Amino acid sequence: MKTTCLHPRHTAQGALMSPFGGFDMPISYRGIEEEHRAVRGDVGVFDVSHMGEVRIHGERALDFVNRIFSGSLTELEPGKVIYGMMLNPQGGVVDDLLVYKRSDRDFFLVINASNIDKDVAWIMECAAAFGDGVTIDHQSDEWSELAIQGPNAEKTMKEVLGIDCSDLTFYTFKEFDRDGHHLLVSRTGYTGEDGFELYAPAEVIIAAWDALMKAGVEPCGLGCRDTLRFEAGLPLYGDELTDTITPLEAGLGMFAKVDKPDFIGRDALVAQKEQGLRRKIVGLEIDGRAIARHGYPVLDEEGNQIGEITTGYHSITLDKNIAMAIIDARFAALGTRLQVQVRRKTFPATVIKKRFYTPNYKK
Repeated sequence: MKTTCLHPRHTAQGALMSPFGGFDMPISYRGIEEEHRAVRGDVGVFDVSHMGEVRIHGERALDFVNRIFSGSLTELEPGKVIYGMMLNPQGGVVDDLLVYKRSDRDFFLVINASNIDKDVAWIMECAAAFGDGVTIDHQSDEWSELAIQGPNAEKTMKEVLGIDCSDLTFYTFKEFDRDGHHLLVSRTGYTGEDGFELYAPAEVIIAAWDALMKAGVEPCGLGCRDTLRFEAGLPLYGDELTDTITPLEAGLGMFAKVDKPDFIGRDALVAQKEQGLRRKIVGLEIDGRAIARHGYPVLDEEGNQIGEITTGYHSITLDKNIAMAIIDARFAALGTRLQVQVRRKTFPATVIKKRFYTPNYKK
């Protein structure tokens, strides 16, 4: 079991720990609901040092990353971040990730912790087939990371960490040196709120965590990270995205630019668009007190199974039972009445937009 540089801090603070992506990670400190509300209403900090980092550079780096990534990087300006996926030839998702563009010759990829080994192997395999002009540096052991999230994140970054982020707009980043260490900070996050992600060597992240704790910032675990991302309609790899669920089925076609000349998985997506989708990820609002969990069956009104739940919770912010599910596309229209089977009982449900919560900030 791997640990992050902050593991001793988490255990000393009495965090509930659990395995995640091969790491022993904090699930909660005071409680998921308290931490969730802190991020929605104020600010919270997450240890996300379990995430993976890969640098891709060289004279042909732009062409290579465009080849393995579903988004379009050619017109993207340096200093900007883009979300998208790496796809297999069948259009399924190898992983969803962030790509930071330093220049046409230098890209920084942030990948999911549970997929680090798989992703690096995939990238290396693709690079071998691509040829010369590109270098792959697996840098996961060189970086640690904090996510400072919430409406007061910008204020906290400046007043507590001494990092002025007022110049950063959504999905942009900057890099700088401080006390002999290289830091990268981006206006990104996985909570549906304003926020920042800080990448730095372990000793910088430890010092930043200690300063945030001294200032009274709420430490948050992966439990509320999941409830927050879910309310905002953000996918989780392994639930809403898998190697057999395509971006089109997940409702994320905007991040798969099939008008690009070529990328791995493009032909499969084009064919899927032409043939029409057979299944889709949808949002559900469930009547009553039932909470639908991953894998629970979704039924039509006659009781026939038409899909299954991918993620389900009682929404802390909205105070209702909601879920995401992958279902037969014939039943995906908004307002369609369905049923969810929770253990031995069935409960009525309605198809709704899967972005359940929208923050009110603009930057």
